[in-house]
Amino acid sequence: MAKATLRINQYDTIHFDTNVNPLGIPETVRTALANNISSVYNYPETYYGNLKNAISEYISAPAENIILGSGSVDLIRLLTALVMPKKALVIVPGSMGYENALHVINCKMDYYHLDENNDYELDIVDFLSKLDSSYDMLIIGNPNNPTSKKLERSSIEEIAKACEANKIFLVVDEMYIEFIDNDEDYTSIPLTEKYSNLAVLRSVTKFFAVPGLRVAYAVMNNPSFIKKVKNSRSESGISSLTAIAGSVMFRDMSYIEESKSMMHTERSLVYLAMSTCKTIKLIRPDANFMLMKILKDDITASDVYDHCKQRGVLIRKCDDITGLNNKYVRFCFMKPKQNDLMVNTILELM
Repeated sequence: MAKATLRINQYDTIHFDTNVNPLGIPETVRTALANNISSVYNYPETYYGNLKNAISEYISAPAENIILGSGSVDLIRLLTALVMPKKALVIVPGSMGYENALHVINCKMDYYHLDENNDYELDIVDFLSKLDSSYDMLIIGNPNNPTSKKLERSSIEEIAKACEANKIFLVVDEMYIEFIDNDEDYTSIPLTEKYSNLAVLRSVTKFFAVPGLRVAYAVMNNPSFIKKVKNSRSESGISSLTAIAGSVMFRDMSYIEESKSMMHTERSLVYLAMSTCKTIKLIRPDANFMLMKILKDDITASDVYDHCKQRGVLIRKCDDITGLNNKYVRFCFMKPKQNDLMVNTILELM
């Protein structure tokens, strides 16, 4: 008689690879979805005015400057398809989504490699020297994924000026900016008042922990381009329930403040707990995730990934990210006990 397969249940799987807010779905959103199920009977654009007004209040930008989309990937692909750049400069390591969107439209890409010896901080002076009129588009993550490093608004403005002079369309992706400390001092949204070649992207997926709602938005002060966007797509791409939930979540200040406070604490504690280990190198994080390099010669990212997975801890291998290799992993910060498990699990192998 064949033996039954042994199933190990002592570990619950925890996703440290998705960078989603560990507080989970805001209760206000749960309530709004439950109380407004009948809204699916109506065409969704009925609810877009309230959604745009909620976003406008949240980011302190005019509602008419807001473009809605069903996720940040959707908006990035929309912008690249409308700009149709022939050549773009790509910062690496960075989000693979940028490369994928540019590849779809057969855009030639040059790579600007961040320096590991400088902890992947962007050298603004050197970077500006590389910008010229041969480029049509530039996409920057602030903070950057996977390095978790932020840029000062003054640095973004220098880049915006250079892009304007060289007729380069600049996209600043702020998917993770709400996780950094004092994010209102770093966001590039105020710069959209001065630069018509600038679009700033935001998503609710990570910070509000609602990837299934599929909503993101872009902010720009370019009426002709915004009109071009509206003429190129359906006006009802976001569901009515999503629009209602969005209107609520942007006004949920209790959830927003709790998320920021918890992330500040957990980011600091995890970094301190791991920084004494001599066989790893940590890139000091600004967002809700951290990049780690393995210094042991006989251990790879796959080894760490497999070891963690056996204990229900899922982290991100970075060997497929341009500019990194099989010595790098990335993980996000979760709740205190979960972070303790993750730290101890990784350090077991180090």
